[in-house]
Amino acid sequence: KYTASGVNPFERVEWEVRDAVIHGEKGDKVFEQKGVEIPAFWSQTATNIVVQKYFRGRLGSPERETSVRQLIGRVTTTISDWGRNGGYFATPEDADTFEAELTHLILHQKMAFNSPVWFNVGIEPKPQCSACFILSIKDDIRSIMEVASNEVMVFKYGSGTGMNMSTLRSSKEYLTGGGRSSGPVVFMKGFDAFNGVIKAGGKTRRAAKMVILNVDHPDIIDFINCKAKEEKKAHVLIDNGFDPRLDGDVYSNIFFQNANHSVRATDEFMKAVVDDRDWQTKAVKTGEPVDTYKARGLMRQISDAAWFCGDPGLQFDTTVNKWHTCSNSGRINASNPCSEYMFLDDTACNLASLNLMKFRKENGDFDVESFKHAVEVTTTAQEIIVDNASYPTELMTRNSSDFRPLGLGYANLGALLMANGLPYDSDEGRNYAAAITALMSGWAYRQSAIIAREIGPFRYYQKNEKPFLGVMNMHRANAYMINHRGVQPELLEAA
Repeated sequence: KYTASGVNPFERVEWEVRDAVIHGEKGDKVFEQKGVEIPAFWSQTATNIVVQKYFRGRLGSPERETSVRQLIGRVTTTISDWGRNGGYFATPEDADTFEAELTHLILHQKMAFNSPVWFNVGIEPKPQCSACFILSIKDDIRSIMEVASNEVMVFKYGSGTGMNMSTLRSSKEYLTGGGRSSGPVVFMKGFDAFNGVIKAGGKTRRAAKMVILNVDHPDIIDFINCKAKEEKKAHVLIDNGFDPRLDGDVYSNIFFQNANHSVRATDEFMKAVVDDRDWQTKAVKTGEPVDTYKARGLMRQISDAAWFCGDPGLQFDTTVNKWHTCSNSGRINASNPCSEYMFLDDTACNLASLNLMKFRKENGDFDVESFKHAVEVTTTAQEIIVDNASYPTELMTRNSSDFRPLGLGYANLGALLMANGLPYDSDEGRNYAAAITALMSGWAYRQSAIIAREIGPFRYYQKNEKPFLGVMNMHRANAYMINHRGVQPELLEAA
């Protein structure tokens, strides 16, 4: 669709040589690489980010990448070669076409993979490619230490983790030896300290982490308020002259700065809030009642803490598991750090993002056919990655191969709505977003089905066929409920 046979996509764009320079808050130069080759239509911001974050090799050394051609080429050629070796293409010509189309998508900023792909593909023989990992944790010290070790390896290669710590006994329960348990909030301090010192992907960005606690856990009050309390300490220190920057004295010396926190709420809890009823926490080991609170009181504390410092968020457990395609293999307990990936424990997901503004035609219409093609190419690339990547544990390796979860999303929704004169917070904007989301999701599942027809379905599809098709039916039913206001007819019809 985008390329011509025998013509290298890199030769169809104009290139120029620039310097990539990034300055710190005080105007000091924190990064510089001179003489890098960049597509002429890329912004200086894109240049700075890509060169600093994704060019590989030690700065100033001969092995350091100096061109976007090298960066994109090592990724698209590696993935395409994996596909050739894995039997994903009917002919050598098809494989060459795929490689050219994938290169075009990335070169023209229509799509981008998650950071670990750029960090590691074409560098490591079995690279870590997933940005998102969901870990499980058991109520024993060996498991807690193993999880800490696994997290460090995930962070090392540029990815993030999520974990529901509700399996850990609360501070109100007793250990086998007779003493009280430390409780998950205390262990969170240890994990947080590790997260703060590991640089993701060997780079300057911090590791990403999500910590979740169920709303019926006995330590839920401590969990809700732990980050807000630390933020109050920070305010006192800042008021007394300490450095308020993210990497300054204050935030490098208070807890819980390296993770997002979320309360896992059920429909039962939310109904108790609406009806102003009591809510009971339950012991982790026995299930016996521990404390009783007003549900609205808990919700008020969640709201106040989130208003004050941004945490905790809410994850709606009942809804998440209603939309679970593989529920016969276990429930969904947690998410990745940004919450776009929710699936079984001990699984991983590689992500890719489509740039919606690149699918807007000059007359303002959304280019449905181009978008569908981009979804096909991207989904195929992500599927190829699964078995050629490495994972930090044997269980994650097995689950990734057996379930093959992929994450496809989009960027620039706000810009697209603004360009079309649709307010971001409007029914028309939501309708437009719903139509794009339905089309993207449906077409990605369609492409997965085509791949499954040729390569075979994921191992546990038959076991989960009933819930899987149930979720597909919910997607279809909701697509037909999208309101037409604000949505171009062609896009709505495609959705």
